[in-house]
Amino acid sequence: MSVTVRVPAKVNVQLAVGAARPDGFHDLANVFLAVGLYDEVTATPSPGGLRITCDGPDAAQVPLDRTNLAARAAIALAERYGRTPDVHLHIAKDIPVAGGMAGGSADGAGALLACDTLWGTGASREELLDICAELGSDVPFSLVGGAALGTGRGEKLTELEVGGTFHWVFAMATRGLSTPAVFREFDRLAEGTPVPEPIASEPLLAALAKGDPDALAAAVSNDLQPAALSLFPELADTLDAGRAAGALTALVSGSGPTTAFLVRDAAGAQKVAEALASAPACRTVRTAVGPVPGVTAL
Repeated sequence: MSVTVRVPAKVNVQLAVGAARPDGFHDLANVFLAVGLYDEVTATPSPGGLRITCDGPDAAQVPLDRTNLAARAAIALAERYGRTPDVHLHIAKDIPVAGGMAGGSADGAGALLACDTLWGTGASREELLDICAELGSDVPFSLVGGAALGTGRGEKLTELEVGGTFHWVFAMATRGLSTPAVFREFDRLAEGTPVPEPIASEPLLAALAKGDPDALAAAVSNDLQPAALSLFPELADTLDAGRAAGALTALVSGSGPTTAFLVRDAAGAQKVAEALASAPACRTVRTAVGPVPGVTAL
Protein backbone atom coordinates (compact mmCIF):
# COMPACT_ATOMS: atom_id res chain seq x y z
CA MET A 1 0.00 0.00 0.00
CA SER A 2 1.13 3.55 -0.65
CA VAL A 3 -0.44 6.98 -0.20
CA THR A 4 0.29 9.95 -2.47
CA VAL A 5 -0.67 13.52 -1.62
CA ARG A 6 -0.32 16.77 -3.54
CA VAL A 7 0.61 19.99 -1.77
CA PRO A 8 0.81 23.53 -3.21
CA ALA A 9 3.33 26.33 -3.12
CA LYS A 10 2.47 29.69 -1.61
CA VAL A 11 2.97 33.35 -2.34
CA ASN A 12 2.86 35.99 0.37
CA VAL A 13 0.66 38.86 -0.79
CA GLN A 14 1.53 40.64 2.46
CA LEU A 15 4.49 39.96 4.70
CA ALA A 16 4.70 42.48 7.53
CA VAL A 17 7.64 41.77 9.84
CA GLY A 18 8.07 42.98 13.40
CA ALA A 19 11.27 43.43 15.38
CA ALA A 20 13.27 40.38 16.43
CA ARG A 21 11.85 38.69 19.54
CA PRO A 22 14.01 37.40 22.42
CA ASP A 23 13.64 33.88 20.99
CA GLY A 24 15.09 35.05 17.65
CA PHE A 25 11.80 34.83 15.75
CA HIS A 26 9.82 37.81 14.45
CA ASP A 27 6.14 38.52 14.88
CA LEU A 28 4.46 38.55 11.48
CA ALA A 29 1.29 39.55 9.71
CA ASN A 30 1.61 37.10 6.86
CA VAL A 31 -1.14 36.82 4.24
CA PHE A 32 -0.66 33.53 2.39
CA LEU A 33 -2.18 32.54 -0.93
CA ALA A 34 -1.77 28.93 -2.10
CA VAL A 35 -0.95 28.70 -5.81
CA GLY A 36 -1.03 25.88 -8.33
CA LEU A 37 2.59 24.71 -8.30
CA TYR A 38 2.83 21.38 -6.51
CA ASP A 39 5.05 18.82 -4.88
CA GLU A 40 3.78 15.27 -4.48
CA VAL A 41 4.73 13.13 -1.49
CA THR A 42 4.27 9.35 -1.56
CA ALA A 43 4.43 7.32 1.65
CA THR A 44 5.12 3.56 1.41
CA PRO A 45 5.85 1.08 4.24
CA SER A 46 9.58 0.59 4.75
CA PRO A 47 10.52 -2.28 7.10
CA GLY A 48 14.13 -1.09 7.01
CA GLY A 49 13.26 2.24 8.60
CA LEU A 50 12.78 5.82 7.46
CA ARG A 51 14.01 6.61 3.95
CA ILE A 52 13.73 9.78 1.83
CA THR A 53 14.08 9.97 -1.95
CA CYS A 54 13.42 12.84 -4.32
CA ASP A 55 13.26 13.57 -8.04
CA GLY A 56 12.37 16.54 -10.22
CA PRO A 57 13.83 20.03 -10.69
CA ASP A 58 16.21 21.05 -7.88
CA ALA A 59 16.11 17.52 -6.44
CA ALA A 60 19.88 17.55 -5.94
CA GLN A 61 19.45 20.38 -3.41
CA VAL A 62 16.94 18.47 -1.25
CA PRO A 63 18.42 16.85 1.89
CA LEU A 64 17.69 13.13 2.09
CA ASP A 65 18.37 12.73 5.80
CA ARG A 66 16.39 13.46 8.96
CA THR A 67 16.83 17.21 8.56
CA ASN A 68 14.28 17.12 5.72
CA LEU A 69 10.94 18.49 6.95
CA ALA A 70 9.16 15.47 5.47
CA ALA A 71 11.31 13.17 7.60
CA ARG A 72 10.78 15.34 10.68
CA ALA A 73 7.00 15.24 10.09
CA ALA A 74 6.99 11.44 9.92
CA ILE A 75 9.09 11.18 13.08
CA ALA A 76 6.88 13.65 14.98
CA LEU A 77 3.68 11.82 14.05
CA ALA A 78 5.20 8.42 14.89
CA GLU A 79 6.37 9.63 18.30
CA ARG A 80 2.88 10.92 19.15
CA TYR A 81 1.35 7.55 18.39
CA GLY A 82 4.06 5.35 19.89
CA ARG A 83 5.30 3.74 16.71
CA THR A 84 8.49 3.70 14.69
CA PRO A 85 8.63 5.84 11.51
CA ASP A 86 9.15 2.90 9.17
CA VAL A 87 8.24 4.69 5.97
CA HIS A 88 9.72 5.49 2.59
CA LEU A 89 8.83 9.07 1.61
CA HIS A 90 9.32 9.93 -2.04
CA ILE A 91 9.10 13.60 -3.00
CA ALA A 92 8.27 14.49 -6.60
CA LYS A 93 9.65 18.03 -6.55
CA ASP A 94 8.19 20.87 -8.61
CA ILE A 95 8.17 23.76 -6.11
CA PRO A 96 11.52 25.60 -6.28
CA VAL A 97 14.03 24.87 -3.52
CA ALA A 98 15.12 27.85 -1.37
CA GLY A 99 12.77 29.98 -3.45
CA GLY A 100 10.52 31.62 -0.88
CA MET A 101 7.50 29.52 -1.90
CA ALA A 102 7.47 27.13 1.08
CA GLY A 103 8.60 24.04 -0.83
CA GLY A 104 10.17 22.42 2.22
CA SER A 105 7.16 23.30 4.34
CA ALA A 106 4.90 21.80 1.69
CA ASP A 107 6.83 18.53 1.87
CA GLY A 108 6.50 18.50 5.66
CA ALA A 109 2.74 19.00 5.52
CA GLY A 110 2.41 16.48 2.71
CA ALA A 111 4.40 13.84 4.57
CA LEU A 112 2.32 14.40 7.69
CA LEU A 113 -0.98 13.75 5.93
CA ALA A 114 0.44 10.87 3.88
CA CYS A 115 1.79 9.11 6.97
CA ASP A 116 -1.40 9.75 8.94
CA THR A 117 -3.37 8.10 6.14
CA LEU A 118 -0.90 5.23 5.63
CA TRP A 119 -0.68 4.38 9.32
CA GLY A 120 -4.36 5.00 10.08
CA THR A 121 -3.47 7.12 13.08
CA GLY A 122 -6.66 9.17 12.72
CA ALA A 123 -5.08 12.39 13.98
CA SER A 124 -7.50 15.29 14.20
CA ARG A 125 -7.01 18.44 12.14
CA GLU A 126 -6.02 20.24 15.34
CA GLU A 127 -3.36 17.63 16.12
CA LEU A 128 -1.97 17.84 12.60
CA LEU A 129 -1.84 21.64 12.77
CA ASP A 130 -0.11 21.42 16.16
CA ILE A 131 2.60 19.18 14.70
CA CYS A 132 2.87 21.49 11.68
CA ALA A 133 3.49 24.48 13.97
CA GLU A 134 6.28 22.55 15.72
CA LEU A 135 7.92 21.85 12.36
CA GLY A 136 8.02 25.42 11.04
CA SER A 137 6.20 28.71 10.61
CA ASP A 138 4.91 28.03 7.07
CA VAL A 139 3.99 24.36 7.53
CA PRO A 140 0.48 24.91 8.95
CA PHE A 141 -0.53 26.95 5.91
CA SER A 142 0.76 24.26 3.57
CA LEU A 143 -1.70 21.90 5.23
CA VAL A 144 -4.64 24.36 5.07
CA GLY A 145 -4.10 26.04 1.68
CA GLY A 146 -6.53 28.53 0.19
CA ALA A 147 -5.83 31.94 1.71
CA ALA A 148 -5.04 32.73 5.33
CA LEU A 149 -3.59 35.34 7.66
CA GLY A 150 -0.70 34.00 9.71
CA THR A 151 0.18 35.76 12.96
CA GLY A 152 2.65 35.00 15.74
CA ARG A 153 5.64 33.77 13.73
CA GLY A 154 3.17 32.88 10.96
CA GLU A 155 1.85 29.63 12.41
CA LYS A 156 -1.42 30.97 13.92
CA LEU A 157 -3.84 30.91 11.01
CA THR A 158 -7.11 32.68 10.28
CA GLU A 159 -8.58 31.44 7.02
CA LEU A 160 -9.67 34.17 4.58
CA GLU A 161 -12.43 34.39 2.01
CA VAL A 162 -11.34 35.06 -1.57
CA GLY A 163 -13.84 36.29 -4.15
CA GLY A 164 -12.12 35.13 -7.31
CA THR A 165 -9.07 33.61 -8.96
CA PHE A 166 -5.78 35.49 -9.25
CA HIS A 167 -3.29 34.88 -12.05
CA TRP A 168 0.43 34.85 -11.27
CA VAL A 169 3.77 34.49 -13.00
CA PHE A 170 6.77 33.28 -11.00
CA ALA A 171 10.38 33.80 -12.03
CA MET A 172 12.69 31.23 -10.45
CA ALA A 173 16.10 32.72 -9.76
CA THR A 174 19.50 31.41 -10.77
CA ARG A 175 20.42 30.73 -7.12
CA GLY A 176 18.67 30.36 -3.79
CA LEU A 177 18.44 32.51 -0.69
CA SER A 178 18.52 31.24 2.88
CA THR A 179 15.47 32.37 4.87
CA PRO A 180 17.51 32.85 8.09
CA ALA A 181 20.05 34.93 6.14
CA VAL A 182 17.29 37.17 4.77
CA PHE A 183 15.87 37.72 8.27
CA ARG A 184 19.37 38.54 9.56
CA GLU A 185 19.73 41.10 6.76
CA PHE A 186 16.31 42.52 7.67
CA ASP A 187 17.55 42.98 11.25
CA ARG A 188 20.76 44.60 10.03
CA LEU A 189 18.92 47.03 7.77
CA ALA A 190 16.45 47.89 10.55
CA GLU A 191 19.11 48.42 13.21
CA GLY A 192 18.65 51.73 15.01
CA THR A 193 15.20 52.42 13.61
CA PRO A 194 11.81 51.61 15.15
CA VAL A 195 10.09 48.58 13.58
CA PRO A 196 6.29 48.91 13.59
CA GLU A 197 4.07 46.17 14.95
CA PRO A 198 2.97 43.98 12.02
CA ILE A 199 -0.73 44.23 11.20
CA ALA A 200 -2.79 42.93 8.30
CA SER A 201 -3.68 45.47 5.61
CA GLU A 202 -7.43 46.08 5.51
CA PRO A 203 -7.35 47.20 1.83
CA LEU A 204 -5.51 43.98 0.96
CA LEU A 205 -7.99 41.78 2.80
CA ALA A 206 -10.84 43.62 1.08
CA ALA A 207 -9.19 43.13 -2.33
CA LEU A 208 -8.91 39.38 -1.71
CA ALA A 209 -12.53 39.16 -0.59
CA LYS A 210 -13.69 40.98 -3.74
CA GLY A 211 -11.38 39.06 -6.07
CA ASP A 212 -10.16 42.40 -7.44
CA PRO A 213 -6.68 42.09 -9.03
CA ASP A 214 -6.19 45.84 -9.42
CA ALA A 215 -6.97 46.51 -5.77
CA LEU A 216 -4.77 43.60 -4.71
CA ALA A 217 -1.92 44.91 -6.86
CA ALA A 218 -2.14 48.27 -5.10
CA ALA A 219 -2.02 46.65 -1.65
CA VAL A 220 0.63 43.89 -1.80
CA SER A 221 3.75 44.38 0.31
CA ASN A 222 6.76 42.46 1.58
CA ASP A 223 8.92 43.83 4.39
CA LEU A 224 11.62 41.26 3.57
CA GLN A 225 12.00 42.50 -0.01
CA PRO A 226 14.70 45.13 0.75
CA ALA A 227 16.74 42.47 2.56
CA ALA A 228 16.37 39.99 -0.30
CA LEU A 229 17.39 42.65 -2.84
CA SER A 230 20.37 43.60 -0.67
CA LEU A 231 21.60 39.99 -0.78
CA PHE A 232 20.62 39.41 -4.44
CA PRO A 233 20.61 42.81 -6.22
CA GLU A 234 19.98 41.31 -9.68
CA LEU A 235 16.40 40.53 -8.62
CA ALA A 236 15.58 44.22 -9.08
CA ASP A 237 16.12 43.82 -12.83
CA THR A 238 13.73 40.86 -12.90
CA LEU A 239 11.08 42.87 -11.05
CA ASP A 240 11.51 45.76 -13.51
CA ALA A 241 11.25 43.42 -16.51
CA GLY A 242 7.95 41.98 -15.31
CA ARG A 243 6.45 45.41 -14.66
CA ALA A 244 7.58 46.62 -18.08
CA ALA A 245 5.85 43.60 -19.67
CA GLY A 246 2.52 44.57 -18.13
CA ALA A 247 2.36 42.95 -14.69
CA LEU A 248 -0.05 44.74 -12.37
CA THR A 249 2.54 44.48 -9.61
CA ALA A 250 5.77 42.67 -8.83
CA LEU A 251 7.30 41.57 -5.56
CA VAL A 252 9.73 39.11 -4.04
CA SER A 253 7.89 36.01 -2.82
CA GLY A 254 8.46 35.62 0.91
CA SER A 255 12.17 35.56 1.69
CA GLY A 256 12.95 35.11 -2.02
CA PRO A 257 14.56 34.80 -4.38
CA THR A 258 11.53 33.78 -6.48
CA THR A 259 9.83 36.90 -7.82
CA ALA A 260 6.05 37.01 -8.21
CA PHE A 261 4.02 38.98 -10.76
CA LEU A 262 0.29 39.52 -10.47
CA VAL A 263 -1.42 39.79 -13.86
CA ARG A 264 -5.00 40.32 -14.97
CA ASP A 265 -5.63 37.08 -16.86
CA ALA A 266 -4.05 34.09 -18.61
CA ALA A 267 -3.15 36.14 -21.69
CA GLY A 268 -1.34 38.66 -19.51
CA ALA A 269 0.48 35.84 -17.75
CA GLN A 270 1.75 34.48 -21.06
CA LYS A 271 3.04 37.90 -22.12
CA VAL A 272 4.88 38.50 -18.85
CA ALA A 273 6.28 34.97 -18.82
CA GLU A 274 7.73 35.39 -22.30
CA ALA A 275 9.38 38.67 -21.31
CA LEU A 276 10.88 37.24 -18.12
CA ALA A 277 12.39 34.22 -19.86
CA SER A 278 15.37 36.33 -20.93
CA ALA A 279 15.89 38.20 -17.63
CA PRO A 280 19.53 37.71 -16.51
CA ALA A 281 18.80 36.41 -12.98
CA CYS A 282 15.88 34.22 -14.10
CA ARG A 283 16.40 30.45 -14.43
CA THR A 284 12.88 29.48 -15.42
CA VAL A 285 9.38 30.93 -15.45
CA ARG A 286 6.09 29.36 -14.34
CA THR A 287 2.48 30.51 -14.37
CA ALA A 288 -0.12 29.55 -11.78
CA VAL A 289 -3.44 30.59 -10.33
CA GLY A 290 -4.59 30.87 -6.74
CA PRO A 291 -6.06 30.23 -4.36
CA VAL A 292 -5.97 26.42 -4.48
CA PRO A 293 -6.65 23.85 -1.72
CA GLY A 294 -3.97 22.68 0.69
CA VAL A 295 -2.72 19.11 1.01
CA THR A 296 -4.94 16.77 -1.03
CA ALA A 297 -4.80 12.97 -1.22
CA LEU A 298 -4.58 11.71 -4.81
